[in-house]
Amino acid sequence: MSTPEQGIAREEPAPATAAAPLICEQCDTVHRNRVLARGEQIRCVRCGAELARYHALDAGGMLALVLTALIVFVIANVWPVVTLGLGAQRISATLWGTIIMMWKQEAQVVAVVAAATLFFFPLNKMLMLGWVLWFARDGRRAPAFAFIMRTLHYLQPWTMTEVFVLGALVSIVKARAYFEVLPDPGIWAYGVLTLLITIFSGIDLRRLWDDTEPPR
Repeated sequence: MSTPEQGIAREEPAPATAAAPLICEQCDTVHRNRVLARGEQIRCVRCGAELARYHALDAGGMLALVLTALIVFVIANVWPVVTLGLGAQRISATLWGTIIMMWKQEAQVVAVVAAATLFFFPLNKMLMLGWVLWFARDGRRAPAFAFIMRTLHYLQPWTMTEVFVLGALVSIVKARAYFEVLPDPGIWAYGVLTLLITIFSGIDLRRLWDDTEPPR
């Protein structure tokens, strides 16, 4: 971890040849910007908030991760998550089958929250991220770039795939006392998707503002 950069007075303009300054989102302190080496990050000297960190992936690498996550997401929603067996009977459950069942059993609020946080929010996040990264490969800003970046910021806390995976694993362990429980490809796909989403969470998307140019 590198030593935080010293702040500069807000009234003092940055040199014409310098990189765009970093402005803390928490306290508005302005800092000098610079190229980071592997493992380095810049923190605000006033409040300690993280301003920037080194990332090895460029826009093309992040786009490849997004496409991989979309493929895994389709597998997770098409294949059953778990199969329950009791004697000669077998019942396979998919995510949407479980949501529909909750809706029919008068648990509409839980069904809507599950559908939003496990399907619609993650899907929209990946599609929007893929959209901006497709243009960012060439240093361009995608149409509606500012709106999408703000939406991605607000969607960040609402993708709860990891909570679902943890809850599913706990349920599988407890259900084994009463049923024969067989994990299906869906649960493994959700595990991989959780890993990919964790990687996305560690990527500072704010640097796309500096790496892309607005349309002329």
